[in-house]
Amino acid sequence: MNPLILSISTLSLILGTTMTLTASHWLLIWVGLEINTMAIIPFMIHQHHPRATEATTKYFLTQASASALLLFASTTNAWSTGQWDITQMTNQVSITLLSIALSLKIGLAPLHFWLPEVLQGLSLTTGLILSTWQKIAPFAILLQLYHLMNPKLMMILGVLSILIGGWGGLNQTQLRKVMAYSSIAHIGWMIVILYYAPNLTLLNLIIYMIMTSSLFLLFNTNNATKINSIAISYTKSPLLTATTMLALLSLGGLPPLTGFMPKWLILQEMTKQNLFIPATIMALATLLSLFFYLRLCYLITLTISPNPTTSMTSWRTKTHQPNLPTTLMTSASLMLLPLTPMMLSLTM
Repeated sequence: MNPLILSISTLSLILGTTMTLTASHWLLIWVGLEINTMAIIPFMIHQHHPRATEATTKYFLTQASASALLLFASTTNAWSTGQWDITQMTNQVSITLLSIALSLKIGLAPLHFWLPEVLQGLSLTTGLILSTWQKIAPFAILLQLYHLMNPKLMMILGVLSILIGGWGGLNQTQLRKVMAYSSIAHIGWMIVILYYAPNLTLLNLIIYMIMTSSLFLLFNTNNATKINSIAISYTKSPLLTATTMLALLSLGGLPPLTGFMPKWLILQEMTKQNLFIPATIMALATLLSLFFYLRLCYLITLTISPNPTTSMTSWRTKTHQPNLPTTLMTSASLMLLPLTPMMLSLTM
């Protein structure tokens, strides 16, 4: 990509998210979301591949629809109340439309249909941006308006998202689609607890971004996009492959890894709120997600690549990619569980 276009697109991504984070006027929030959407388009389309073109078109149409719905919701609220301030969202129709628009933007079930197809058509680097950075702006709006949302609706959408995220990833052979359904399931956990403990939603979002970033960076280092390619990566880089296995287990929420922290705290808070049935369903639905994480771990560690006498073992070649972000994100996704009290106090 042209360095000038790369710089402009990156700065626009940062600008759009910052505008949405800091603005209190609905028009400025909408402009920030639109800048955010348009800034990622060059990253998505630069491969000039039919799959990339299809993914970009689907993403643009979906995000444009969500932004139009959000603008309509804010306009309806301004028409009835005379206020454009984000804290003055009191019209119930506007709140419902806003919930639908933000659910479509973040890929919450049942409005998740675009996320796996779009992520499949992108490179791993662009998929990393889409799965992490692009979630910040919509969640900034949700965290400001959580007290206005219907808790029963949020609970239903969250539990449905966890179920669909776990169920949809079972038969996938593409790593990017696995990460897409993983994202849908994790968003469900964030939405379920949003009304009762928004600080836990923020903590879960931070942990999710760290774990997802580490896995995308590890896949990018191994140049792996399919299950078959990651199954034979052990001969190329044994340490990276073992680290990938631990990162997958952390994403699945197994102790003593970092991914156990948000699930533990959310289930604990739901028990305090006497939400025993949804908490039980969520804990059982997580086993679906854990199954395909364990399947990936099995392929990574317990399978050996074919090595007949006519072929040679893959060389352990040196990589020229930067290792510092991968190291930092992977370490954080594996070893933050002992810091749970400190991180919980920071999000209070």
